[in-house]
Amino acid sequence: MTKSILCSILLLFLSQIGLHAQVLEDYSQNWEVGERESWFGSSDRISQEVDLEAFPLAYFYLEIPSETVVFADEKLWFYVENDTIWTRQIQDVAAELGKKKTVLSLYRDGIGGESSPFKKILNPNQVPQESQSGTTQLRLREDKRSELRDFFGVAVLLILSLVALYKQAYPNIFRGLLSPRGLLSDDDFSELGSLQKFFSLDILFFVFLVNLLTALVGTLGFVLVREDLLTRYLEVSLGSLLTVWFVGALLLLLLTILKFIGIRIFAYLFDLGKVEFPHFFYLLRLIVWASLVVMVVCFFYLMNSFFAVENVLQVALRGFFWMYLLGIAGLFLIMMNKLSFKKYHLFTYLCIAELVPFLIFAKWIMILGQ
Repeated sequence: MTKSILCSILLLFLSQIGLHAQVLEDYSQNWEVGERESWFGSSDRISQEVDLEAFPLAYFYLEIPSETVVFADEKLWFYVENDTIWTRQIQDVAAELGKKKTVLSLYRDGIGGESSPFKKILNPNQVPQESQSGTTQLRLREDKRSELRDFFGVAVLLILSLVALYKQAYPNIFRGLLSPRGLLSDDDFSELGSLQKFFSLDILFFVFLVNLLTALVGTLGFVLVREDLLTRYLEVSLGSLLTVWFVGALLLLLLTILKFIGIRIFAYLFDLGKVEFPHFFYLLRLIVWASLVVMVVCFFYLMNSFFAVENVLQVALRGFFWMYLLGIAGLFLIMMNKLSFKKYHLFTYLCIAELVPFLIFAKWIMILGQ
């Protein structure tokens, strides 16, 4: 009792002197995430113990995503249908629940700790700057969800349509370049002269399709992780997202052409013959299948569990990173067994042509996402 009185007096004193620090306690990092048994560990529950005695005249501030069920201990407390900013004076909560402490639990498919900032604040009418930012982001989630779903659906339909056209126009090249068997065999290296017209329309069109697929995943991640950079210049809408996606695909196509030219130059300098063609298309095939897996997974979660998309995408991109490194290792083994060159030359060639540029690019992506 004495502790509560002293806390109340302190709270009133701080309010009277106009203290600018509104946040008394920040519980946002204290959520315990309960994961379901699934491949990606998508959570459906976050919980933590909350003290209802300290600062009884202060307020709870909680951002709750749509379609969330809130429990106090084992008791169903309330349900929110839409994204909600919930504020309540602590002494009122304690009186309603009749407890000094409670375990607050939020149930929702795909919920995570970052989805629900939770704090004790002095005055709900004077929310701190960081909370105002969080409130704005919460109000934007519903709009961003519908825009991303529309964009992703339209982009997938466009890609599938172009793939169908390409398959009808160039069936042999389509089967040869997409065959997953090529990731485990040295067939490409047995026929070094089979692909020697990189700058022909059929090959460039295929490479552009691959870049459309890769840019789709990249655009989704960019909007989810660094939307602030996009909104500085564009409004998040279907048209703007399609524009960013198409421009990104063109930039990736340019980078891919430069990469092939670089591989050809290094192959010439290391006197490896025509190895640049099987080298390039071996890893391009790996990128295709990895991007397809990421796209399917993101599509599933985007349509069924939007708030889990960011976490799932991060896991998928980490998997892509290690898969590409394994692909470089597999390429080294194939080239070592198929070509009569010293291991040192092959290792140096792959480090310069593939490993170092890929690690630099991955580091740049990681910094951009922070």
